[in-house]
Amino acid sequence: MSISVKNLSKHYDKQKAVDAINFEAKPGRILGFLGPNGAGKSTTMRMLTGYLEPTAGEIEISGKNILSQAIDAKRHIGYLPENTPLYSDMYVKEFLSFIGDAYNLPNLSVRVEEVIKKVGLTPEQHKKIGMLSKGYRQRVGLAQAIIHNPDVLILDEPTSGLDPNQLVDIRALIKELGKDKTVVISTHIMQEVEAICDDIIIISKGKIVANNSLEGIKKAHQNSSLEDIFRKLTA
Repeated sequence: MSISVKNLSKHYDKQKAVDAINFEAKPGRILGFLGPNGAGKSTTMRMLTGYLEPTAGEIEISGKNILSQAIDAKRHIGYLPENTPLYSDMYVKEFLSFIGDAYNLPNLSVRVEEVIKKVGLTPEQHKKIGMLSKGYRQRVGLAQAIIHNPDVLILDEPTSGLDPNQLVDIRALIKELGKDKTVVISTHIMQEVEAICDDIIIISKGKIVANNSLEGIKKAHQNSSLEDIFRKLTA
């Protein structure tokens, strides 16, 4: 398994933001991590990437423990946070070179060109990031997440605030990336899940209330719409 999570918890005093959850994510499949606001989605994403230390439990990324083997584990991860931190005064190409340099990538200029092409940034590559539309900034965020060719991609609300055309493009790109990587995508947009996810976890009040393939969840609920299933399980 590319991601293995066992009894993972995060507590803030008496509040259980994430409460002893278990799940696995497989290579070549896109896992949709769904839940209402405050359910524990972003907290879980931050723990998966090592940005937040769990109160209890274990996380393995490609066989490496995210706490005791942090550097090795993080080499396997590409992360796109909900609010992508970008240097607005840097040019697209310059920024990606800077990120690639931090990973000590060989043939850096070649890899930057490859990634720019892959995420559809070619026409914008010589612009400052601050001049880009939100859709193109999301592409820069995805480019920095994949520049070191990680096995695991963790994307937190990757299409939030995009217009319909940008949505279609970014979803297609994530679907393409999911063919040979393990992708976990946190979202509350049901159409997005239907469009790109193979497997689904629904989390509510810090606990997992569903964990199955998209077809499996629908079958278990007499082929109800995903929206109705979500509403019922998170009420």
